Amino acid sequence: MIQTTAKTMSLDEFLDWYPDGYGRFELHNGVVVEMQPTGTHERVAGFLALKLGVEIERLALPYLIPRQCIIKPIDSEQSGFIPDIAVLDERGLDAEPMWRKRSTITKGETVRLVIEVVSTNWQDDYLIKLAEYEKLGISEYLIVDYLGLGGRRYIGNPKQPTISVYQFIDGEYMFRQYRESQRIELRTFPELKLTAEQVFAQGI
Repeated sequence: MIQTTAKTMSLDEFLDWYPDGYGRFELHNGVVVEMQPTGTHERVAGFLALKLGVEIERLALPYLIPRQCIIKPIDSEQSGFIPDIAVLDERGLDAEPMWRKRSTITKGETVRLVIEVVSTNWQDDYLIKLAEYEKLGISEYLIVDYLGLGGRRYIGNPKQPTISVYQFIDGEYMFRQYRESQRIELRTFPELKLTAEQVFAQGI
């Protein structure tokens, strides 16, 4: 993750600036940050997107996985996050004021599932994005820590590869963690047959 400019921007300015078809950027409190994922990071994310896409098609679910979209925090005009994977409910897109022209989501109920694959900037996923996705009321948030990089208070001691699933229940996130051969249980895809070790194997 690399800061690209010292000038702060609003989200609208960021969206106007965003270079079409080049690179991947987020806006953190007005600061443009370039995301530079590794090949293994992309392999893990691509594997998950493929598995979820198969489920969407098999069950004819009204969901889509955009190539890229920005999620706007509920109380900030100077931030916008690009998740590694977002599963959107197509039925909610007409009510999204920034979707058609900006590929931007402002309402938590439009997002059925968001996935972040952890990199060295693990604090963003466990601290910043976890809090913002919870405030938006996003139904389900999956943190895939395939290298066991997160803080010990999040993944335990000793550190080990961990998948954390946060589900929005009664106004807050409740979570469960999965490791090794445990089957990952998702509310959005209850029939998905996928274990933690199958995901971790993509990052080897």
